[in-house]
Amino acid sequence: MEELTQQIQAIESSVYEWYAVPLILLATGGLITITTGLVQIRRFPAAFRMVFAGAFKKNTAQDGTITPFQALSTALASTVGNGNIGGVATAIIIGGPGAIFWMWVCAAVGMATKYAEAVLGVHFRVTRETGELAAGPMYYITGGIPYGWLAKPLAYAFAFFGAVACLLGTGNMAQSNTVARTFVEAARTIFNLDVPLWFPGILITAAVGLVLIGGIKRIAAVAEKLVPSMIVVYLAMATIYILMNVTELPAMFGLIISRAFSPSAAVGGFVGASVAQSLAAGISRGVLSNEAGLGSAPIAHGIANVKHPSEQGLVGIFEVFVDTIVVCSMTAFIILSSGLWTDPSYQQASGDLTAAALSTSIPFASLILAVCSFLFGFSTLIGWCYYGEKCFEFLFGSEKILFYRVLFTALVMVGSVISVPMVWAIGTLLNGFMAFPNLIGLIFLVGTVKKLTQEYFEGTNTSS
Repeated sequence: MEELTQQIQAIESSVYEWYAVPLILLATGGLITITTGLVQIRRFPAAFRMVFAGAFKKNTAQDGTITPFQALSTALASTVGNGNIGGVATAIIIGGPGAIFWMWVCAAVGMATKYAEAVLGVHFRVTRETGELAAGPMYYITGGIPYGWLAKPLAYAFAFFGAVACLLGTGNMAQSNTVARTFVEAARTIFNLDVPLWFPGILITAAVGLVLIGGIKRIAAVAEKLVPSMIVVYLAMATIYILMNVTELPAMFGLIISRAFSPSAAVGGFVGASVAQSLAAGISRGVLSNEAGLGSAPIAHGIANVKHPSEQGLVGIFEVFVDTIVVCSMTAFIILSSGLWTDPSYQQASGDLTAAALSTSIPFASLILAVCSFLFGFSTLIGWCYYGEKCFEFLFGSEKILFYRVLFTALVMVGSVISVPMVWAIGTLLNGFMAFPNLIGLIFLVGTVKKLTQEYFEGTNTSS
């Protein structure tokens, strides 16, 4: 098993070399940023207003749609997950503190990328034979790229890798893995109990299976109520920790910036990391967390009940900001200021490192984090099952979705008991395969995004 893990990690490393997925991600996000006139910066106030208006306004969905806030909640359910707890931890363990800087870079251009994905998702959505709307890269690639010889293979490639990534990747097995490990860490540190990984695995598997029977309406309804509250609980605990250790913040910022451009030396159990390793870890975990460029979120954003595609694009901007700039940053400060990231006993850890770091200042933090991890993992799992089944539906039709849900639920259990290095290597590798056809599609359709952006903001005279 260890040899297989090393082989998967080797393939993953080649996919995330700076000249491969990271370069394409940053180039695509940069192109969209320039083409839309810095939409993620100039229109951020409008995005902020739109999201908070949607949170408190009664906005009913039409048949086959969900409300814009439900779309945001469903998308946030899949982005604000254990990538923010375990993914940040593994990024630091692999790439050192500098990996966080590259996560920020990924988010800065990723806000524009997510805007484009949401805009295209709404613009090119279709109605399936079930009467439900369907959206995502497979539809905007086939609907927007005029060259059939290119569009069809790209769309099917995305749908295939999307369906597989949702079964085996960071939206499924990595989530249950982190949930199980934070649960075990809490039981050990608070109650002095050795709980096997399969026990929390059964709990999360049963909870996910019950919700998935209800489909997108049930998923959106659960996410709308669950996501805001779970983010508030986690951020409250993180804020308390940071305030208790506020004097460490300047040093943590300095460490992140300096190690982004110079190798991180070996210290304690940390083996050291080159700049290339730092960049690869930051970009791969950044994409894992905020999903910008991955192609998953427009599957949910695309079925929102909005008057114009750019309205949902603004929601996408806010989504990346919350996920990476806010939540991931707070997790990074907690881990780095604790010093445990250099502890040899945590060099194979993920969410359990974050739990241990919080526990250095907050009593019972590991128990609270175990609850947060369960909620994060649960919401991410139900969101990603929806993404996967829509990809599966594109390939094989609507009548086989139940089979996909059953298989997805079974793999939740598998993910809870396998090793941390393997589960995260598989997840980020499949993310890269999934992102590639989507990024090509976005490059071809950047003109459409520009046209829709100009149409919306010039037509409504929206100021920022």
